[in-house]
Amino acid sequence: MARQRAADFEQHRDAILAVAARLFADRGYAAASIAELAAACGVSKALLYHYYRDKEQLLFDIADRYIDSLLGIVDEVAAEARLPDEHLRRLIERFMQAYEHAAAYHRVLVQDVKYLSSAHRRRVNRKQGEVVDAFAAAIVGVAPRLERDALLKPVTMTLFGMINWTFTWLKDRGPITYAQMAPVVSALFLGGVGSLAGAAVPARSARASRSVRANGHALLAAQVGAPRRRRSTALPPPPVPAHLPPRAVRRPARRSSTKEST
Repeated sequence: MARQRAADFEQHRDAILAVAARLFADRGYAAASIAELAAACGVSKALLYHYYRDKEQLLFDIADRYIDSLLGIVDEVAAEARLPDEHLRRLIERFMQAYEHAAAYHRVLVQDVKYLSSAHRRRVNRKQGEVVDAFAAAIVGVAPRLERDALLKPVTMTLFGMINWTFTWLKDRGPITYAQMAPVVSALFLGGVGSLAGAAVPARSARASRSVRANGHALLAAQVGAPRRRRSTALPPPPVPAHLPPRAVRRPARRSSTKEST
């Protein structure tokens, strides 16, 4: 008879995941050890392995669940059925909110995905491609002439460059908050993309017309402080960012006609 899991099994996994995200963000996946993670959680290594098979499974779960949360934002904004410019503004606003409140997950996503197994990495890359495609579609909504144009990819990635790397200068205790910066980014981008309406650039080759998701797998790496280390007999339950979906809720993979990213 199979051993039944405790009622709080998933809660403890989520607690471990939150600590692991902070540890990997601070130390880097390759440098961080299971022993360090167990110490940070205040449990033994044996108990840690009861919840996660190995370090790679932890890394995948961090990246996969975070990307699911971003795709959830894409779906929520789409459901609001806003006008094209308001739709794009809302996407920018919601993503910057996510970037602010899940700093460790951002950094792990950008700096450590390369350590995933090939199968796990393909899955994460495919989902990141869906995020990029969603922004590209929103941009086409405000600048229809960019559809199927060689400029669509660089314009889309320019927007990601504007919002993804704010962690390098937008400080938690600085004079400007993420909420205040979001409309600034929207105004700068929408004002600029509007001027591209008559500046379509023909593709140089068939290669230039590939899906905008190509090479679009660099999301935000955020600054994060060193994890707090605790030793106790009970597993601590550090809070998981509220916008992350519960583990029991898995967003089904989207179907896409584009070639899967690698």
